[in-house]
Amino acid sequence: MTISCIIAEDEPLAMERTKSYVQKLPYLQLLATFDNAMDALLFVKDNPLQLIFLDINMGDFSGIQLLETKSIQSEVIIITAYHEYALKGYELNVTDYLLKPYTFERFIQAVEKVQQKLTNQNVVADKKIVFIKTAYRLEQLLLSDVLYIEGMRDYRKIVTLNKAPIMTLQTFSSLELEMPARLICRVHKSYMVSLDKIESVEKDTIRIQQQLIPISETYKKIFFELINKMS
Repeated sequence: MTISCIIAEDEPLAMERTKSYVQKLPYLQLLATFDNAMDALLFVKDNPLQLIFLDINMGDFSGIQLLETKSIQSEVIIITAYHEYALKGYELNVTDYLLKPYTFERFIQAVEKVQQKLTNQNVVADKKIVFIKTAYRLEQLLLSDVLYIEGMRDYRKIVTLNKAPIMTLQTFSSLELEMPARLICRVHKSYMVSLDKIESVEKDTIRIQQQLIPISETYKKIFFELINKMS
């Protein structure tokens, strides 16, 4: 698997170290390097990539601020000299955290975590069926049959085209891991929808058959990016 990446780092020596490590791994494809987070942000908005090596302290616009823009869809490995940024980085769902000065062996460990995540994502993306835990059994679910999933207190109700709704105690987080977002995505704390079953979207409301489903602010950007890709 080839992993496309960029480096955002404002210390010249640190940049050269990271760049040299990247070049030692033939499956890493370095697209660009940046000495500030703003230029990196402009690049990722127009260029699909899989990984960012990101320094935290870069002038007026930091690596943390870049992550907080929610524009970053790729995996991120944070690179910094400060321990205190580790917790903040994981809160922003980065893949790993490299503390300067780091060894080539530690760098490889971080990249291998990215490889594993991307491999798992590809497996999920190719899925056609999943098995859902109900009260008494594992029930096979054809993903193309799903209309939407609704949260009902402790349960999730999976509404489909061809069978009665399936009730499960599996959490939305668990279901999101099993179902490819290009098919079925979260749009609200209480809803997931099948993108190809949407009949209309008006303002912040989705219609699927007779069901009106709200789109919350948290999921709005990703949802509209997904449906734009389908157009």
